[in-house]
Amino acid sequence: MATKEMDSTVQMRLYTLTKRQFVLVFVSFFVAFFLTVIIGIAGPRIIVEHTQSASNLHVPSEKLSTGPFQIDTGILSTFNQQLWLLCQIKLNGTKAGASFSDSFHLSVKIYGRAKDSSYHLIAETPFNRTRQLQCQKECNPLVILHLGYLDYPSYVATVNFHGLQFPKGIDIRDIDFVLKHYSADFSQVEIWFRFVFLVLTFMVTCMFAHSLRRFPLREWSIEQKWMSLLLPLLLLYNDPLFPLNFLVNSWVPGMFDSVFQASFLCGLLLFWLCAFHGIRQSERKLSFYLPKVLIVGLLWIASFTLSSWQQYNELQDPTYQYKIDIGHFMGLKVMFFTIGAIYLVYLIYLLFRAYSELRAMPYFDVRLKFLTGLMLIVLTISLVITGLRFGTGVLQDNFVAELETHYDNSAEFLTFFGLLNFYLYTMAFVYSPSKNALYESYFRDQSTFSMLNESEDEDALIYNSQREKATFSSSEEET
Repeated sequence: MATKEMDSTVQMRLYTLTKRQFVLVFVSFFVAFFLTVIIGIAGPRIIVEHTQSASNLHVPSEKLSTGPFQIDTGILSTFNQQLWLLCQIKLNGTKAGASFSDSFHLSVKIYGRAKDSSYHLIAETPFNRTRQLQCQKECNPLVILHLGYLDYPSYVATVNFHGLQFPKGIDIRDIDFVLKHYSADFSQVEIWFRFVFLVLTFMVTCMFAHSLRRFPLREWSIEQKWMSLLLPLLLLYNDPLFPLNFLVNSWVPGMFDSVFQASFLCGLLLFWLCAFHGIRQSERKLSFYLPKVLIVGLLWIASFTLSSWQQYNELQDPTYQYKIDIGHFMGLKVMFFTIGAIYLVYLIYLLFRAYSELRAMPYFDVRLKFLTGLMLIVLTISLVITGLRFGTGVLQDNFVAELETHYDNSAEFLTFFGLLNFYLYTMAFVYSPSKNALYESYFRDQSTFSMLNESEDEDALIYNSQREKATFSSSEEET
């Protein structure tokens, strides 16, 4: 099956690279990746914080457990993208270090201030939610509200607490209200780098398609077919609609961004399954793709739902939190990790089967080694970045809530985008047709032909030597 595919596929640049050129390919990948990391480290912070304490808001001490607290966000722009309001309750007293928890109600009114300084109430009725306060030495910060996009240049939030109680001997010393939003400088960096990656991806896509234009589709290898699909998905991953976030006050561009990212990442997962299985199987019918599409499709549904669930509900209620609907959230989370584990086991199984069957065959071992090596590099870097970014939070209930607020600097953003873009660029270069592919439109397994040629050469050599001996002996007889 594998030899049959080799008989009819376009010769890739991968087969013609020397060891030195292979080293240069990987060095170029790492240099480009680390350049983006360095640029990100030198870039601006992603999240900007502003703190307003209740004492500065001139709230009397006897009103600290009830409010009202009126928080003004100040002037914002579309480059600030989103807005979070959190509160940190500070305690004092003889038992301030004790551990306790309390459930209380939160009431929030949000006013949008237009450019003419007129206030508009976002909702006629206040948003009422229940929050769980947990204190151990100090109290955990609470998310009061989150605005996914900014419809007004400024906001004023009026917050009231109901039923907030503390153990005897403990009272509130002060409350810090923390406003978080994206840095305008980072938004500009994000726009420029998304645009640069978008242009580079478009150029690579055109060059790759141009290099394969001379060959019919049936002659393409499985890697070349998948690259022709992954490169357009990478264009969507870089999000050509991203500037609309700053031109249109709507949730639609953000929703498209979630769809594009989930589609590209799941397409990449599907490529790894099909590549490791398809290298050793030339006939790929419905039964070949169905289980793979089913596994990755469930991952796409779970990942998109997890990323858009809270975003959709916050459009209806800015004080919404996933913990309110924890049953459905945990169900999706368990489904995501279960399907992810099944995918990982299936991928490892296909990897071992491919190596056990093809590692001794010429050219196939090169394809397997390159595909596996680059995949492991990308997975390792991604896991390291995720671990450094979230730590054990990836397994906790607050994972989704902290996705947007746990960035420290531009390096984490540029690392993910640079890694995936340069990974696809490297594969596009290696899997593109070689220079002599035009003359060898069919790249065949030369072992049989070489054996035939060697045998013919040997026969000719034996025949010529015998003929020379016969001629020499006849000349001697004549003399």
